[in-house]
Amino acid sequence: MEGHMVAQLSERVVHPAAIRAGRARIPPNDDLERMGFFFKILGDPTRLRILYALHAGELCVCDLGETLDMSVSAVSHQLAVLKTARLVRHRREGKIIYYSLADDHVSNLLRSTRIHLTE
Repeated sequence: MEGHMVAQLSERVVHPAAIRAGRARIPPNDDLERMGFFFKILGDPTRLRILYALHAGELCVCDLGETLDMSVSAVSHQLAVLKTARLVRHRREGKIIYYSLADDHVSNLLRSTRIHLTE
């Protein structure tokens, strides 16, 4: 009955079954590094503003710049970072490139984050 056994070492209490369960839930280091990069990207308020603007629908760089009161070059730089993280996608229509959230996962992440912070 190892799952119910509690080993006591000096003042520490160790629960082997809980330790095994916790270890089993930790993703591999490569996944953790990618997740850390992902959250680092999301940790920038400017990039979050861009994502929330795109949450309303697709926009071109010029429209994003006006929406956020930013220069086109600053928006383009941040969009490149967001594309690398696969948070946004783009489509070309003639000479204009339109950007949108990459998928529903990004939309759900933004929504869930705000809900979590307001609870």
